[in-house]
Amino acid sequence: MSRIGKQPISIPEKVKIDVKADNTVHVEGPKGKIQKTFAPVVKISVADKKVSFAPTEETRFSRAMYGTARSIVAGMVKGVTEGYVKELEIQGVGFKANLKGKQIDLALGYSHPILFDVPEGIKVTITDQTKLKIEGADKQLVGAVTAEIRSYYPPEPYKGKGVRIVGERVRRKEGKTVA
Repeated sequence: MSRIGKQPISIPEKVKIDVKADNTVHVEGPKGKIQKTFAPVVKISVADKKVSFAPTEETRFSRAMYGTARSIVAGMVKGVTEGYVKELEIQGVGFKANLKGKQIDLALGYSHPILFDVPEGIKVTITDQTKLKIEGADKQLVGAVTAEIRSYYPPEPYKGKGVRIVGERVRRKEGKTVA
């Protein structure tokens, strides 16, 4: 049995949680709205400002999923109250980013600029053309946007150029030596 799944989630004041019959959980708060559908092996119920979870059957999958569902819903509640933030840093000569409406224009040393469409529910702030701050209510979406922007030019080990997450350590390698 999941120890995490047994703990109910208390609902903060400004948050509304709706559970539909098809196990779709809709969470709404001051930072936005999030909706996710869970497998029918989990029973989700809302009562007395608390959300509780239970497996509907005694299979290994259902016991695993109700702890997972509880963790995801707790993340959704945190997202609509506090939000999630990831920061990226661009390093390299001539590497920069600009915000053009709902698109990020990345100059990362290629022969062409990279245009990245910012999805709905994500707010991007760019300072000094090299520091990006990605904010949103959905933890998964913030992480996915961060990972996709980083994937255009991951930090390389010889000079350290590229797009990196703030605080990420890049293990540097020694270049070729002439003998």
